[in-house]
Amino acid sequence: MKLTAKNRPTLIRLLLLGVLAGTLAWALFEAVLALVGISLTLEAGPVGFDLHVITFWLRVNPGSFLGLLGGGLLFRSV
Repeated sequence: MKLTAKNRPTLIRLLLLGVLAGTLAWALFEAVLALVGISLTLEAGPVGFDLHVITFWLRVNPGSFLGLLGGGLLFRSV
């Protein structure tokens, strides 16, 4: 799909969902490795915002970037 002003919100949603899914998948992968006995942590400190009513924090890891790439590729293929 080509990027236009009309479908820009779709791109942003797919990218955000990709980052979230990739981050959670990487955290699950690290947990499975920890159960096996392999210690691996490749996280950067929490990134997010706090509006005193809504707070959102995300620990960025390699899965975040893979999810971002996946969201972009999904948008491109639609």
